[in-house]
Amino acid sequence: MDQIKTYQKKDSFHKLENKKNVEQIIIEKKVIRILKDKKIKKLFNIEEKKIIDTLEAEFSNINTKNEFGFKLRANTLAEINSYDNDKDIATYLVHRYKYEIYPLMKKIEKYPPLIQIEPSSICNFRCVFCFETDKTFTAKKSGHMGTMKLDLFKKIIDEIEGKIQFVTLASRGEPLVSQEINNMIKYTSGKFLNLKINSNASLLNEEKIHTILSSNVKTMVFSADAADSELYKKLRVNGNLEKTVSNIRMFKSIQNKHYPKNKIITRVSGVKFSKEQNFDNMIKFWGELVDQVAFVDYNPWENSYEKDPNGLITPCSDLWRRMFVWWDGKINPCDVDYKSKLCMGNIDNSSIHDLWNSKNYNILRNSHINKKRQTVSPCNACTVI
Repeated sequence: MDQIKTYQKKDSFHKLENKKNVEQIIIEKKVIRILKDKKIKKLFNIEEKKIIDTLEAEFSNINTKNEFGFKLRANTLAEINSYDNDKDIATYLVHRYKYEIYPLMKKIEKYPPLIQIEPSSICNFRCVFCFETDKTFTAKKSGHMGTMKLDLFKKIIDEIEGKIQFVTLASRGEPLVSQEINNMIKYTSGKFLNLKINSNASLLNEEKIHTILSSNVKTMVFSADAADSELYKKLRVNGNLEKTVSNIRMFKSIQNKHYPKNKIITRVSGVKFSKEQNFDNMIKFWGELVDQVAFVDYNPWENSYEKDPNGLITPCSDLWRRMFVWWDGKINPCDVDYKSKLCMGNIDNSSIHDLWNSKNYNILRNSHINKKRQTVSPCNACTVI
C-alpha cells in the first residue's frame, strides 16, 4: 500500500455544509422513485440503462456485488435538489456515476465525463498554494499566459453539446479576466445540465452577474479561504476581503431581486492550507451570503516539477475523469501539469473526441495501470489518485 498522503479527486472536500435545508431521506426516496420509472429509463441508451439499474439496486439496498459504491454526498444532494424535472435528475445521476465510478473502473467512453475549459490562464491573485506563484509560469515570455478566443471556445462547445453534461469554466487562471467571458457564458446557456464557474469574485460586476444568472449556470463557486482580512490577504495575495464580500453580496442581491426563481447553487470554497483557518468561522462569516461553505483538501499544486519522485503507484483517476482545454487550445490531462509537459495535442487541428481517445492519452493511462507512474513527470511527484 502506498505510504503517502493522497489526494482523492472524486471526493476532494475537506468539509462542506449546505446552508439551505437539504433533506437527504426525502431526496433519496425521490431518486429511487425516478430510477424505478420505466418511462424515464426508456429515454437512455443501453449502457446508461445499466447504470440506472445499478443505482436503483444500490439505493434500494439490494446487494449488487458492485465493488464501486456510489454515494449521495452533500454537494450531490444539493445539485439533485436544484433540478425541476425527473428526466434531468436521472440524467444527472447517470453522468455523476460516470464521473465518480468510471475512473475507478478504468473505463472510458467517447468523451470525458467532465471537461474544464480555461477562459484565461491569467490571474490577478497570487495565492500562496497555487502554481500562479511560479514566475517561470506567469512570465509574459513563458508562452503560458493568455485568454481564449471566442471562436475557439465556440468550436469546443459545438462539439461537446449533447455529449458531455459536466462542464467547468475555470482552470489555471481567473476566468473573469477574459474580455469574452460574458459572450462565452451566454453561448453555453441551456446546453449543459451541470455548468460550473470558479472565480475569486474580485472582478464581478453587475453585467457579469446578470449574464451568469440568466445563462443556466448550475453552480457558482467563489474561492475564498478565510473569514478575516489579515488571513485572507496572507493566503490570497493581491486580494481584498472587503471587495470580495461586497461583490458576493451584490451577486446575492441581484439574484434575489431579478432572478428569485433561479436555483443556482452558490458556494464559498477555500483550500485547507493553514492551521489558522477555521471552518466554523468560515460558516459564520460566509453562511448568510451563499448556499454552501466548503474547504477542499490541499493538494501541493505549486512547483510540481521540482519535487522528488514520491513512489506512488496508484493510478491517477483524472486520466479517466476529466480533460482540460487551455486557453490556447492545448489539451492536458491534468492541472498539476500546469506547464503542459503531458500535452495531448491541440483542439485547433483535432477534436475533443479524437484527443480523448488518442494513442498518447492511452499510453499515459496504461503507464498508470501498469504501475509505471513513477516513470512519468510530473505524475511521479503528484499525489492525486
